[in-house]
Amino acid sequence: MRRTGRTRRAGRAGRKRSARTTLTLVAAAAALLTPHLAQAAPQDVSPRGGGTLVHTDAGWLRGESTAEGRQFLGIPYAQQPVGNLRWKEPRPAKPWQGVRGATSFGNRCVQSASWDPGYENPSHTEDCLDLNVYAPKDVHAPKGQHKPRPVLLWLHGGGLTAGAGEDIVPDTFARRTGTVVVTVNYRLGAMGFLAGKGLDDEASARASGDYVSGNYGMLDQQAALRWVRANIGSFGGDRQRVTIAGESAGGRSVCTQLASPTAKGLYRAGIVQSGAYGDCAARQRDEALAQGTAFAKKAGCPDPATALACLRKKPAEAILAAQGGFDWAPVAGGDFLPVQPEEAYENGTASRVPVLNGANSDEGTLFAYGQFDGQGKPLTEEQYPGALTQTYGAELGAKVLKRYPVSRHASPTHAYAAAQGDQMFACSALRMDRSLADRGPVYAYEFADRTSPPFASIRDAGETFDFGATHVNEVQYLFKHFGLASPLDAEQRALARQMVQYWGSFIHGGAPRADGQPTAPDQRSQPGRVLSLRTASAGGNAVSGAVAREHRCDLWDREGSRPADVG
Repeated sequence: MRRTGRTRRAGRAGRKRSARTTLTLVAAAAALLTPHLAQAAPQDVSPRGGGTLVHTDAGWLRGESTAEGRQFLGIPYAQQPVGNLRWKEPRPAKPWQGVRGATSFGNRCVQSASWDPGYENPSHTEDCLDLNVYAPKDVHAPKGQHKPRPVLLWLHGGGLTAGAGEDIVPDTFARRTGTVVVTVNYRLGAMGFLAGKGLDDEASARASGDYVSGNYGMLDQQAALRWVRANIGSFGGDRQRVTIAGESAGGRSVCTQLASPTAKGLYRAGIVQSGAYGDCAARQRDEALAQGTAFAKKAGCPDPATALACLRKKPAEAILAAQGGFDWAPVAGGDFLPVQPEEAYENGTASRVPVLNGANSDEGTLFAYGQFDGQGKPLTEEQYPGALTQTYGAELGAKVLKRYPVSRHASPTHAYAAAQGDQMFACSALRMDRSLADRGPVYAYEFADRTSPPFASIRDAGETFDFGATHVNEVQYLFKHFGLASPLDAEQRALARQMVQYWGSFIHGGAPRADGQPTAPDQRSQPGRVLSLRTASAGGNAVSGAVAREHRCDLWDREGSRPADVG
C-alpha cells in the first residue's frame, strides 16, 4: 500500500538528513599512463564493430583482443577539465590525428588514498574524463544481418569522492550476456560537486563564467552517455538500448539521473545497486552554496567576489586537502535537477523507464566494522544504548534499542549494523520501488548470500568478523572487482552465473530472468515482493514478501532516518 501524502512528507523531512552522509568506500591511487598517439594508417577495420581499430567522432582508436573479447581503454569522452575548464560543464573531446592507442586506463580523477587494491596513493590528476569499452568478439553474422548489441554504462561507487571506471573489469560479463559494457570516470569531491557564486542568477552567471553548479560529476556522466549515443555503434553497440547502472554512489548517480530532465532520452533502463540511501536526496541550493563558501574559505579563498578565480589557481593537492568534512552530493534546484529525486518519482517528472533496484541483506556490517571493530574498539553491550542515542537521538534511539536488542544478534556491533543497514539501504530501496512503480516496470532484488566472501579490501578482516552479505559484496558476482578473481565456491559460482543472467536479460530489454529460476517480481503487479538471491544450500533464489518485515521498515518508514557517523 502506498503511503499517504502526509506520511511521505513527514518521512521525507526526516530522511533528508541522511543524505548528508557521503559513503566514501574507495579512494585514490597513483595516476596511470594516458594512451599514446600512434601515427599509423587505419587497417583491419570492421564495418560491423568487430575489429580492434574503430572510428569515433574524435578520431581513430586501436584497442586490443583478449580471451574474452575486445577492449578499448582510456578513451577521452570530453575535453579534460583543467585550467579554465575546472568547474565548467564538460565539452566534447577535441579530435586527434592518426590512431590513438586505447590499451591503457586513463588517469583517475582527484581523490585521496584508501584501502582498496591499487589505491594506496592519492591521485592529483584532473585530466581524467575517460571511459573504457568492453565488447564481445565479432559473431561473424552474414553480411547485412549483424544486430547491434545492447549497452551497459557502469558508474563506479566511492561516495562521489573516490573510485574509477577501472574498478570493475566486465569483459566476461560482456561475453556471457552478449552486451557492450562502458565504464566511466567522472569528477569527484570538490572538483565534481562544488557549488558557488552565481546560483541565485543562473542565466547571467553562466554568461559571465561565474556559475558553479555543484553537479559537474553528474554532468560528466551525461556527457559520457552522449558519447555513447554518438559512437557506440562503432563498437557493435546499439545506441537505442543503453542501460545505466552503478553500485553505492554509482547507484545513487543512477537514481539521480532518473530524475534529471537533461538526461532523458540518453538511456532506456536503469540498474540501482545499493544506491537508494537517503532516498537519493540531493543538497538544496542554499545549503550547497553555504558549503561552497565555507570550502573556499578553508582552501584559502575567503573573498566571495574572487573566490572562484582564486580556487581555479589552487593546485589539485590544495583542493583535495580542503575538501574533507563537506558533503559532496548533487544539488537540487537548477536545470540539472529541478526537484529532489523522490519528488520527481512521485510527481511523474522522472524518466519512465524500466528499473532494476535492490540492496544487500547485511549492508550495515561494513560501516559498523569501520566505526568500531576495525578501529580496534568493538562496541560493547554497555556502550550499545549510548551509540544508538548518539546516532538517532534519545527518542528514536530508544525505539531502535527495543527493535534491535543485542540478544538477537551476534554482537553489539552486529546489532548496530543491522539498524544502520535497514535504515540506510534496505528500507530506502523498498521506498524507491514504491515511488517508481507508477512510472514503469520496477524489479526488486536483495543479494542475500551471507556466506559471500568479503570483497578484496576487507577480505583479511573477514577471517575474524562476520560481514555476511555486506555493502559492495554483490559486485564480485557480476564482474572482476578491481580486476581480481574472487574466491567463490561452487555454489557461489552458480549464483554468480544466475545473477549475470538476471542482469543480462534485463539489459536486453526483458524482465530479469535466469534459467530454471524465479523471475524478479515487477512492483506494479507484485508490490513489496523481492527476488532474494541466495546459494542453493541456503534455499536458492526465491521471491519473498517478507523483506520489509525482516528489515523493520515499519519503523524506518515512519520515523525517517538520521545519518550514521561512518568515517
